Amino acid sequence: MPEYAGPSFFDLQVNGFAGVDYNEAGVSQEQLVASFTAMEATGVGLCLPTIITSTTEHFATCARALLATRHPIIAGIHMEGPYISPVDGFRGAHPLPCVVDASIDDFKRRQDAADGRITLLTLAPEVPGALPVIEYAAANGVRVALAHSNATTAQIAAGVSAGATMSTHLGNGCPVTLPRHPNPIWDQLADDRLTASLIVDGHHLPPSTVRVMVRAKTPDRCLLVTDAIMAAGAPPGRYRIGGLDVVSDPSGRVSAPGSATLAGSSLTMPAAVGHTVRWGIPDLGVAWAMASTQPATFMGVAPRGEARVRWSGDFSVVETVEFVQTLVS
Repeated sequence: MPEYAGPSFFDLQVNGFAGVDYNEAGVSQEQLVASFTAMEATGVGLCLPTIITSTTEHFATCARALLATRHPIIAGIHMEGPYISPVDGFRGAHPLPCVVDASIDDFKRRQDAADGRITLLTLAPEVPGALPVIEYAAANGVRVALAHSNATTAQIAAGVSAGATMSTHLGNGCPVTLPRHPNPIWDQLADDRLTASLIVDGHHLPPSTVRVMVRAKTPDRCLLVTDAIMAAGAPPGRYRIGGLDVVSDPSGRVSAPGSATLAGSSLTMPAAVGHTVRWGIPDLGVAWAMASTQPATFMGVAPRGEARVRWSGDFSVVETVEFVQTLVS
């Protein structure tokens, strides 16, 4: 049985876990803490709870509830939207009525509500007002990522020049069909100034795409994320993300009922590492770093604790996980 121990995982994009939705107002402190405890049991020492496109007021309610737990797993808040493309396909599962143009004033209100703890902002660079927001956020220590975007080559380049340094879930947040070239995937993949986060679950990206993306970016510029919703760490069934009803099927695919649009995942970080090894990174230490030290370095923090994972012989099943939070790098 292959086994590895190293710095704990750092998930930059997690919308919920173990039956708890971080985008739902009214979730109790006990439920949030229980979900974080369940996430730690998968080897995650740090995460960015992710609040997707919503009104400023709803964002504030969710952010304050999360931060009120004072749980050490929270390294900040990932604000994904609402400054994204309103176009179907590019918008993904984000609610259209809440999609708005980018505004420094709106971002300031959300940052104030989060007590300055928004540390990662995902937006589309072509949205009106996006470039000033990117410049403002980056100048104030917030990492800025591009996604859910129908941007042209020039608009992506402008976003990067303004301060964006990451592509959120590269290869996703776009329609099933795109122009062969150019398109937002190729343009972000080709820009070495952008680090790419990848959802390696077999649903968001097939194995061949993972291999090509990692080769193009190099492992040093790739980060593993889960984009997990409340279905992660829970059995298949019906769940929610924000106001959207979704189904997590036995294969782990999460989507709205009767829809081809993915709505987050049920992935865990140890499974993501195992898939990465099976699909293109035969060096387990390199795959592990993509899920632990590299996200931590990208965010400018140290990993919290250590994890030990054992997989089945072909890395398809996570057998055991141990998290030790007293061992801090």
